[in-house]
Amino acid sequence: MMLVLVNILLAFAWGAVSGSFSLLNLIFGFLLGLFALSLIREQVGTPGYYNRTRRILSLVLLFLKELALSAWRVAVLVASPKMTAKPGIFALPLDVESDIEITMLANMITLTPGTLSIDVSDDRKTLYVHAIDASDADGARRDIKDGFERKIREAFH
Repeated sequence: MMLVLVNILLAFAWGAVSGSFSLLNLIFGFLLGLFALSLIREQVGTPGYYNRTRRILSLVLLFLKELALSAWRVAVLVASPKMTAKPGIFALPLDVESDIEITMLANMITLTPGTLSIDVSDDRKTLYVHAIDASDADGARRDIKDGFERKIREAFH
């Protein structure tokens, strides 16, 4: 946790040195600080920070990719003259266990066009998802488990 604060401080130091506190410049400063910390990760004593940051970045990139693909699929589905979608609800057995992991998975599913997280079972083992096209519920389950859920587990374990 301490290295995150150091990295944020390095990003703001970069903003001060470059004279610009724009979002893009601060992100560049954060990445520059991440690179600098990766060079000295042995001396700092926490090489796991670099790996965790890389895994979280991988999760964010996967989400952005899925967001774009889903938006395209929904646009094509809505624009097609013949509506072939079969909306439905399916149960997704969960491998993630903590509240933050379940919440993150449910929010990523909801923010992706064409899907909506409805409820989590009382035992927190099943997430119920509504899909605009649930004709292949097994494929949707597999995509979520191999995509979002796997990346969330990698980032937080």
